Amino acid sequence: MRHATPPPVPQRLREMLKDYPDHIQKLQAALNHVAEKPSTGIPVIEQAIWALEDTLERFALDAGKETKVAEANGDPLTVEQATARESLMFRAASKTVWVGDRELSEYFRAPGKFSL
Repeated sequence: MRHATPPPVPQRLREMLKDYPDHIQKLQAALNHVAEKPSTGIPVIEQAIWALEDTLERFALDAGKETKVAEANGDPLTVEQATARESLMFRAASKTVWVGDRELSEYFRAPGKFSL
């Protein structure tokens, strides 16, 4: 039996990334994939955490590249914006910010929802 609703992106991540709706959509897609096609032998909550970690790490790495490009171009405003975005993405990638999300945990730990 599967959930009728998609898995929730952790609230803290939704708040942190509110100005980056595409990022929230990518996180949602990663969670949806886990919910729709979980691997066998690994707790589904662990798969969800790994999916979020991988996606958030990509955001942080991309933001770091954007900062380097901005620095190379030398525009102080662009550098400031890129640096702020990079900082935000690295904070979001820190699992301690979101790993204890109750809704996410309850979704993936609901009895009978994921049979592996």
